[in-house]
Amino acid sequence: MGSMTEPTPESNHRKPLGIRFLEYINGTTLSFKTYQAIVLIVTFFAYASYHATRKTTSIVKSTLDPQSSDLGLQLYPWRITYLQEPARLSWMLGDGWAPFNGSDGTALLGELDVAFLSVYAVGMYFSGHLGDRMNLRIFLTVGMVGTGLFTSLFGIGYWGNIHSFIYYLIVQMIAGLFQSTGWPSVVAVVGNWFGKSKRGLIMGIWNAHTSIGNITGSLVASALLSYGWGWSFVVPGLMIAFIGLVVFLLLPVNPESVGADRDDDELHSPKKIGEGVAQPLLKSETEVKQRAVGFIQAWKIPGVAPFALCLFFAKLVAYTFLYWLPFYLTHTAIDGKYLSSSTAGNLSTLFDVGGVVGGILAGHISDRLNARAITAASFMYCAIPALFFYRSYGHVSLTINIILMFISGLFVNGPYALITTAVSADLGTHSSLEGNSRALATVTAIIDGTGSVGAAIGPLLTGYISGTSWTAVFTMLMAAALIAGLLLTRLVVAEVAEKIEESRSQARSSAPAHEV
Repeated sequence: MGSMTEPTPESNHRKPLGIRFLEYINGTTLSFKTYQAIVLIVTFFAYASYHATRKTTSIVKSTLDPQSSDLGLQLYPWRITYLQEPARLSWMLGDGWAPFNGSDGTALLGELDVAFLSVYAVGMYFSGHLGDRMNLRIFLTVGMVGTGLFTSLFGIGYWGNIHSFIYYLIVQMIAGLFQSTGWPSVVAVVGNWFGKSKRGLIMGIWNAHTSIGNITGSLVASALLSYGWGWSFVVPGLMIAFIGLVVFLLLPVNPESVGADRDDDELHSPKKIGEGVAQPLLKSETEVKQRAVGFIQAWKIPGVAPFALCLFFAKLVAYTFLYWLPFYLTHTAIDGKYLSSSTAGNLSTLFDVGGVVGGILAGHISDRLNARAITAASFMYCAIPALFFYRSYGHVSLTINIILMFISGLFVNGPYALITTAVSADLGTHSSLEGNSRALATVTAIIDGTGSVGAAIGPLLTGYISGTSWTAVFTMLMAAALIAGLLLTRLVVAEVAEKIEESRSQARSSAPAHEV
């Protein structure tokens, strides 16, 4: 059996084709740090493309269901020059698209959201179970190509002149199933390559893919609306299928699969000489034939249940904004003017810009404090006044709307990003698992799957409640943020008690030095 520094022919054979090509061009094997860089970059663009395809529906909503009587663009000159829309788009916005342009159009769009997210949530549990038992590179590739196909099929309805609600419902449900393959897979792969030290900061930066994907999806879909709303689905669909091919060619699932050397990485955690053989955090498949962790066993891991339930309400808030913010902007007068679908789509990206900052900030703070629960709960509590002020004063002017939207995105997406990345990876490598690496995808799927149930319920309720009052929608969101924070109370108390004990221990250990 060959050493880790000199991979065996079998390990070379298992390497993705793109990795073998890079090593051929380079003339030598890739370093561990190079592999880590490839993993971060490939998974970043992979999941960004998932969110780009997911965002398109919210951009096209007000084109399919144009309820606003005033679609004026002439609020500020920069929108006239940069976001001016041709006459054809005005006609589309005026006519809508059956069956969504009827009196129940908003409710039908809400039902599409809940159908997509319900299948996504259920599929998440199965995806995590399968992901721990399959080659994640193949699994992720199939999911991305399938997502691209069915996202494109939704757009095909434009050229096919399809007006059947059942068609769009079925396409969205199957797209949701393929979308569920993404998150457990990418978190499991990243968790395989990175240890716990600075995991919050690294994953906070890496998790910017969610907001970058939302921003990209918004900008692409908005730009293509003038050519027909079908393009807003087909182009993102082709993008994710292409990136899926890149994943197939380049993504190394774990160090063992490519014969990478862990010795200089923090995962290895070597002991001092004479203290025994060092054990890596995630053991090699060649050393131990690990059994994948069962679904019930994963739920019993300390911290999984409270964080999963917290994410239920956190994603309810985040996904309501994801799916309804552009629609809200087109149906709420800002400084007495209504925005068009394209303008609202571009403006809504500022919520995701705030989300990028919030994700990085939450990760960094949680690393410095070594307190995931305290950080997540604090952000959720801060989201409550942010949402209140956005609803109450966002209509005053565009500038105030932008500032309050950015702040809301920061506090709403911060804990969402932290829980779905660093927390999931922490719990997937919990000490109770005794180094078993085959729990990452399952734990990630449980946490994000439970959150996705809330993500389905929020947009569904919004579809019905918004017809009566948007104030009621924001009240629902503030209540959800409060419950999310309260669900972490037990973990927060435990972390606070741990910090107090640590400070007392430090005080006791330093006392003799002062006495001397």
